[in-house]
Amino acid sequence: MEAAQPHPLIEVRDVWKQYGAAVVLKGVSITLGRGQIHALLGGNGAGKSTLMKAVAGLVAPNRGSVVINGNDLDRPSAAKAQKFGVYLVPQEAQIFGNQSVLHNVCMGMRKPPAQLRSKVENLLSQLEVSLDLDTPAATLEIADRQIVEILRGLMREASALILDEPTSALTPHEVATLFKRMRALAAQNVGIFFISHKLREIREICHDISVLRDGAIVLSGPLSKHTDSEVVSAMTGSRQATTATASAPYRQGTSKTRLTIDGLSGEGFRNISLGIAAGEIVGLAGVVGAGRTELAETIFGLRPTGAGAVLIDGSEQKDPSPRRCVDKGLVYLPEDRQQSGLFLDAALYWNASSYLMHRLPFLLRPKAELQAFGRFRDAMSIKCESPDQLARRLSGGNQQKVLFAKCLAAKPKVLVLDEPTRGVDVAARNDIYAIIRTLARDGVAVLLISSDFDEVIQLSDRILVMAFGAMAGELPASSTVDAIGQLAFGAREASYA
Repeated sequence: MEAAQPHPLIEVRDVWKQYGAAVVLKGVSITLGRGQIHALLGGNGAGKSTLMKAVAGLVAPNRGSVVINGNDLDRPSAAKAQKFGVYLVPQEAQIFGNQSVLHNVCMGMRKPPAQLRSKVENLLSQLEVSLDLDTPAATLEIADRQIVEILRGLMREASALILDEPTSALTPHEVATLFKRMRALAAQNVGIFFISHKLREIREICHDISVLRDGAIVLSGPLSKHTDSEVVSAMTGSRQATTATASAPYRQGTSKTRLTIDGLSGEGFRNISLGIAAGEIVGLAGVVGAGRTELAETIFGLRPTGAGAVLIDGSEQKDPSPRRCVDKGLVYLPEDRQQSGLFLDAALYWNASSYLMHRLPFLLRPKAELQAFGRFRDAMSIKCESPDQLARRLSGGNQQKVLFAKCLAAKPKVLVLDEPTRGVDVAARNDIYAIIRTLARDGVAVLLISSDFDEVIQLSDRILVMAFGAMAGELPASSTVDAIGQLAFGAREASYA
């Protein structure tokens, strides 16, 4: 394949983007050449999505510029970016299932139907793709749905494509097929930004690489000049993690296993087995798409189980549901507190008792709820005006504490925490860490799911790492951020890809 030509398809020049006090992009400059497949990597929250949205005209930078095929994308819009030649292929293909493949590809285009069909057929031939243009799009496999998205861009004369995690839901065979088509596009001088966490795939398909961390480019250049370890270190910051000595005092040392997961498979993960003892904190690290949240939701009965079993104190959970799990002592703190955890327009005392509504006597419920919230408010330093205050009006850190109160009110034996400190400030984070440690001292088995590798190391007795829907390995609490990153980002993914 040809190397990038002197005049890039896309030039991002010193782009800054800020939302309130949060600076998401910090003077980012990056280029994409004709026929180049350029990998874009970074941990969760590094700024990848914001950067690509700026290139696709969906986000307006506060400073800097985006130039596409020599055209400055001032006053950006998706329509303008597409006119200049950029098309963003999202991770989840946007398909109208009751419409034909042809209608999905050509939707909104105002040309004679015969002319559109002829052009699509010509593109399919160039890409060596066989698709029935008249079949309903709902019948397509995931890989072919992504081809529909790519065809949409090419039909609109796209010279640059942005592929956001295109292989996250593909089988190895489908990945090979997609890569063959990407190489065909590159051979036709189409430039591609390829966002992925999978280093082995990046090695296979990409020419150049750029790594974002905390909103800035920290590594960029030809991929052949950088080892996997260098790339992972760039993503994680090469921070030498501290040994988690703080976890030793609150380890109970008991052999009693509270939670057993035996060969569990479900939506987004496969064949997961683990055990957590009373008083033990087990960290579960990984990145977006690893299958951690899907695993947690399946354990709690929010998703169907494909195979395997979940046992609490040795008793298998048959036909699990959230209510049955809570009654057995398994409680889940979800990743998104506003969408899945709290009732934002309900009172705080009601939120704190919402896992237990079926247990409280109707006539005594308000009094019991107020008493319970009062205890949690004092114990966790929840800053609020009154128990009647709406959850929506609290800060993020205090909302998270109310969510913890909801979980603790159910008196859990097993607590599954999904990103328990996401979006909270340092003070609230320290308070939450203290809560987790206290729970472990009291004999609760804790499964700590976090994308913050330092947090996992600081809190956990053992560390498990998931990648691409499978268990990638187990590490001791004394591990480093880089050691977790090597597993989470797939530098050694060959055995479980």
